[in-house]
Parts: sequence; structure tokens; C-alpha cells
Amino acid sequence: MVNINPCVCFFDSGIGGLSLLYECVRKLPRVDFVYFADNHRVPYGNLSHEELIERVDGVFSEMNALEPAAAVAACNTVTAECIAYLREKYPFEIIGIQPAVKPAAANGNCTVLATAATANSAALKELTEKYGNGRTRVYACPDLAAYIEENALNPGFDDVVRLLPDVAAENVVLGCTHYIFVKDIIMKRYNCRVYDGLEGTAEQLRKKLGISDHSEPRAQKISFCGGDTAKNRDIFRRMLMYGGTLSQKVQNQHKKI
Repeated sequence: MVNINPCVCFFDSGIGGLSLLYECVRKLPRVDFVYFADNHRVPYGNLSHEELIERVDGVFSEMNALEPAAAVAACNTVTAECIAYLREKYPFEIIGIQPAVKPAAANGNCTVLATAATANSAALKELTEKYGNGRTRVYACPDLAAYIEENALNPGFDDVVRLLPDVAAENVVLGCTHYIFVKDIIMKRYNCRVYDGLEGTAEQLRKKLGISDHSEPRAQKISFCGGDTAKNRDIFRRMLMYGGTLSQKVQNQHKKI
């Protein structure tokens, strides 16, 4: 039987995009996914624009050889700094992820936590000016993504809090997909609702592909390429086992798996 499963490529600097991958796998069970990462050079949020373009362009060139139906820039920094360049150069649909400023700001004062590159980007400035209702503040967390990359299975509450801004917040927006791995800690620290862009981005991909499922009987394939593939595969396997989240309970059990 001819394989009719479309292929979608993902890219994140490390493990951050795995949460978005999980959401897309859930919404699109008959789509094949290839997850590209660059874990050994995390974090991307502290790189210059020129360095980002050089690294990301190399990865997307590899994707292009697979002739994907679409690609997802599952990294807020790459979306903010590189997506216009990528869309101009490559023939396939490229979807980015943006901080969920619009729904957060609609419910009160909005605090965006992001990498340095995303926090200072023109894209985020435009987003906050358009949807921030004049009550959105952006804070850079320069070391948080790197900490999460190394400690996703056992993040320390106090360690994470030390890397967060000491501010009061009514609504927090996660401006980096890495931060989703410590969403529970961030929620507890600020005692408020925390927003991410996972569901909206996954839904955008579904709409762009024009499918939610189809009749191809072969189960989907999920492959990992680049960076620390063993690490990325292992963390994603845990997410599949525990419903897409690595709660503190699951993290504390990581040595038992």
C-alpha cells in the first residue's frame, strides 16, 4: 500500500518543542512527524540574529530534503527572529508559535516570560502592541531555558524561582516552549493562570494541512533527528505515557522508569 501519511517536520533548539509535538500528535494521529533539535547548542534565546539564521537555516535545509507537507518552528525565539526568512526561502508551509498574549491580556494585566532574544524581538513588540491592551509587560529570563534543558525530569522549585523575575502577576504567558516543562512551578510561584500557545498552534497546523484524520491504516511514525536524539525520544516517550505532561510526581519517578 502506498503511504499517504503527510510528513510534518518540527524544530526546537532542544526539548522545548516536545510539548507542542505531543499536542500535534494528539490532534493529527495519521500524520508522520520528524523532530529536529540542536540540544548541544542550547539556549538559542541568547544568540544574535545572525547566529540564529545560520543555525536554523542549516536545519531547515535538512528538512527540505524530506519534502514535508509543513514544518513547525516550535521555538518562540526562532519564530520571532527567523520565520520571515524561512518562509521566503523554503517552499513548504512553515508555522510558528507565538506567546498567548491575546487571551491573557483579555483577562487582566499580562506578564510575558521569554528568552532574551524573544523579549527584545520586533515580533513580540508588535504582538504586545496589538493585543496587550496596554497592560502587558515582558521580562527576559536569560538562564531559565538552559536550566530546564538540563533538568526537565527533576527541576527544583527554588532553582526555577531564582531564575524568574520577582514581580506580582495576574496572568503569566510562557514565551518559550521550554518553560512549559516547569509550568506548574511558575503557576505556584505567581499564584495565577499561566498561558501557553500549544493548542492554538496545533490547531493552526491542522487547518493548514486541511485534515484531522484520514483512512490510511498505517500508524504514524515519529522520528527524532539531530541534537541529543536519545534524550528527546526518552522525554517524549514519558509524555506519551503520562498524558503529555511531566508533573512533579512523574518527574520524581524518573529513576524508576
